[in-house]
Amino acid sequence: MDVKTAFLNGYIEEVYVRQPPGFKSAKFLDRVYKLRKALYCLKQAPRAWYARLKSFLLKSGFVMAKYTKDILTKYDMGDSKPMTTPMSTNTALDADEDGEAVDQKEFRGMIGSLLYLMTSPRTSHRQTVKHIFRYLMFTLELGLWYSSGSSLSLRGFSDADHADCRIDCKSTSGTCQFLGTSLVSWSSRKQASICLSTTEAEYIATASCCSHLLCMKATLSDFSLSFGRIPLLLDSTSAISMPRTPSCTLEINT
Repeated sequence: MDVKTAFLNGYIEEVYVRQPPGFKSAKFLDRVYKLRKALYCLKQAPRAWYARLKSFLLKSGFVMAKYTKDILTKYDMGDSKPMTTPMSTNTALDADEDGEAVDQKEFRGMIGSLLYLMTSPRTSHRQTVKHIFRYLMFTLELGLWYSSGSSLSLRGFSDADHADCRIDCKSTSGTCQFLGTSLVSWSSRKQASICLSTTEAEYIATASCCSHLLCMKATLSDFSLSFGRIPLLLDSTSAISMPRTPSCTLEINT
């Protein structure tokens, strides 16, 4: 269950507030506003969410995937065929300057729903976004499972796709971190510099993952959790060998 914006979208009791400066109605200066959604720091918000959560546990009436369903309906994809993957492995997007232009307002709205931004969208870009939306159809009832019986051991995984961007030839780092069997953090991000080899791209991704693991280790130490050697797994033999080379050092900001 995603509770990142729970208070902003929660149910509350009847709460009224004075008209704020700049939003006062000249015709109804003696009236107040009735809140339709909860506000941060509102005392009623935690109590209302507790009651709502209790009702969910008893009646199973809470719609987990409401936001996903809302954006699928908004862009007329509520009845589309589900996809089992978010993107085809053969997809390689570029500027596509010869492609047919699409409605930028609609496209930016779709991308904004996915927290991403692209300029000068073309038909190929919109088709890729629609593929992602169809993947959302497939994952409506899926989620991450965090077991209470899982061990509290840290480990990380890293990988890189060398020069996969057809626009600037930059590589993409992919990392994820586990606490026991629970996936707690992940990232897929274009690297800042152009790598001349697969080894270099893999090494940069590994450094990023290692840095994140050290930050997690420091944070968990505040809860009296200590760790010895933390395994970091990758599939590049050459990148694994680089730290063992005397002339090679790995710099990490902690």
